[in-house]
Order: sequence, then C-alpha cells, then structure tokens
Amino acid sequence: MNMPVLERNVQGKSKLSFVDCDIHPIQRSEKDLHPYLSAHWREHMTTFGGHVRQGLIGQVMHPRMMAAGQRADAYPKNGGPPGSDLELMQQQHLDFNGVETGMLVALSRGGMEERNLDFAAALSSAVNDWQLHDWVEKDRRLKAGIVVPQEHAEHAVQEIDRRVQDEAFRQVIISPKSSEPLGRRRYWPIYEACARNNIVLGLHPAGVSGGNPSSGTGWGTYYMQEHYTFGTTTTGNLISMVIEGVFEKFPNLKVALIESGFSWAPALGWRMDKHWERMRKETPHLKRPPSEYLREHVWFCTQPMEEPETAGHLTEIIDWIGWDRIMFSSDYPHWDFDDPKYALNFKMTDKQRAGILRDNAKALYRLA
Repeated sequence: MNMPVLERNVQGKSKLSFVDCDIHPIQRSEKDLHPYLSAHWREHMTTFGGHVRQGLIGQVMHPRMMAAGQRADAYPKNGGPPGSDLELMQQQHLDFNGVETGMLVALSRGGMEERNLDFAAALSSAVNDWQLHDWVEKDRRLKAGIVVPQEHAEHAVQEIDRRVQDEAFRQVIISPKSSEPLGRRRYWPIYEACARNNIVLGLHPAGVSGGNPSSGTGWGTYYMQEHYTFGTTTTGNLISMVIEGVFEKFPNLKVALIESGFSWAPALGWRMDKHWERMRKETPHLKRPPSEYLREHVWFCTQPMEEPETAGHLTEIIDWIGWDRIMFSSDYPHWDFDDPKYALNFKMTDKQRAGILRDNAKALYRLA
C-alpha cells in the first residue's frame, strides 16, 4: 500500500516543504557559458570542444537511452533540454511540490572529466558563475554546488577557497568516475580544502567516463547495466577513501553520496570490518573499524532508492546506516524522478520522515 509522505492542497501544491538534494540544471546550449568564459576559451569550445575519455564517439555515455534520460514532459516550450528553463522547473517541481531548498548539481559542461586541465579549470569556474547568476540569484530557494575538476586539484582548491564564503554554495561536487580511485593522495588537497572550509563533499556520477569502463569487467551491453554501476562505482571509491585513510587524515570531512543508492552500505561495512580484523597490520593508519568511518562521515540520498518487496527491510537498512544520514532527492528532471508524495512509501515515525525529507539535509548543509 502506498503511504503518501506529502499531502497536497486543492491547487495540487504540497503542504509540507522539504529539501531536495539533487536537482539538475542544464545549459540550453554551450552559449549559456559564454558570458563567463574568456574569448580564448569561447573559441576553444567552439573549435575543439571537450576532450574526455569514454567508450564511444558521438554520444555522451555507453550505453545511453533516448533524450539523455530526461522527462518527456520537461522540455521547455521555447526550446532547449529539460532542466534548462527555471520557470518550468518552478512550475513542475519547486512550486508544485513545495520545495523549501533545492540543491543544484550541475553536471553538463562542468569540466569534471575534461582532460585538458586548463579548459577544465575555465569550465568549472564558468559553470559556477552560471549557477550563481542564472539560477540562485533568480530563485533563492536554490543552492549551488561548487563544481571542480578532480583531476586538477590545484584549481579545485582555489575554486573552493574562492566560492566557499558565498552562502549560495553549500557543497563541492566531484565525479566518482575519476581517473584513479578517490582515496589516492593526488585528490587529498581537495579533501583538505573541504575539511578546512567545513563544506560538504558531494559525489555524483557524471555523464561521461573518467577513462575507465563503468564496471570492473568492462562496458555493459544495456543501459540497465550502466545504471546499476552508479552504485558500484561509488562503492569502489568509498572503499578507497576509507581504506587509504582519507577520513583518518581529515576527521571532519563530510561526504554526501548522490544518486548512488544506499542499501549496499551495511554489507559493505560488514565486509570491510571482517577484512580489517584479519589484515589490519597492512593498514596501521586505520585506528578504527572501517564501518565506523562509513557511519560517521557519509550521508546518502534516496534517489534511486532500492525498493524490496518487504518494505520493512528498508527500515532495517536505515537502522544500521542511521536515520540522520538519509536525505531525500528527486533527481529532477530525469525520467526516473522521484515524486516526494510517493517516494517514501514504507513505515516510519513522523520524526524519521521529517528527518529524511528536510531536517537531515538542513543540518548537514547548514541551511537556515
């Protein structure tokens, strides 16, 4: 039986506001970034385009479904892709569903996986300016994520330090589809900057590959396989961060896992603990069982949420993770968008429901 989490009034709008931790703004075209790029990089974008490593030429992902995974009803009447029109986003989601705060996760043309690192730096700065001026300043319910190229740690640190004092930005966004596992020390300056500035690090799968196949056995045949690897890619990086000592080195680092699921977390914690108990001499830098770092430093977003036949199994999973570590996300405007009215259709207390919908994110991101 579906258990609505939000009631709507006679106009259809939600009565209970909430925090949405995953909303995707998209440029109408590359020209949206031109005001925030120098003449040199505008010419470079037009003449050469991006330079990324992925399985195929001529499409953004192998394999990928039609329309880059967007809702069919989210195309603006004046043209452009879903997610490119603030007014439509307000009508379809922000106003209609009663979003109190929407966390923007800008993935398109953000430079996260651009191989030309100078161009990556220019793109990330431009996308952050674009988020600020084209979105947040026009709707104060929206908060931006500082997009940085994880392969260019020097620029990433500069961009974090430059943006962090602006309350419009509430987290740092990098891609788990990195060139190397994210526990490697080449990425540690980014974590140091996040920890020093007390800002959340958000991991969200991006649209292209960092140079490696999406699974440990190569490229899948079907999109179903590709979508599943969002979780396994993030899991591999989380193992790397825990075991290679990121959280021991940066004890106040907070990580939000966006669009990666969460039901796998207990089994991952148990397995890491079992191996640590038997092989802990190899990693003397780990002072505690790995599951403790997982529970202390990591938050999870709901979409795409696993839905077992017995809904109570989700309750048991969240009991292990912690009810204060789960945050609602819709993934608007993608086709598998989660409607907040129906997404959390399992039994929980009012306090637990309010925590997932609103309070946990407000505490993590220090939202008023």
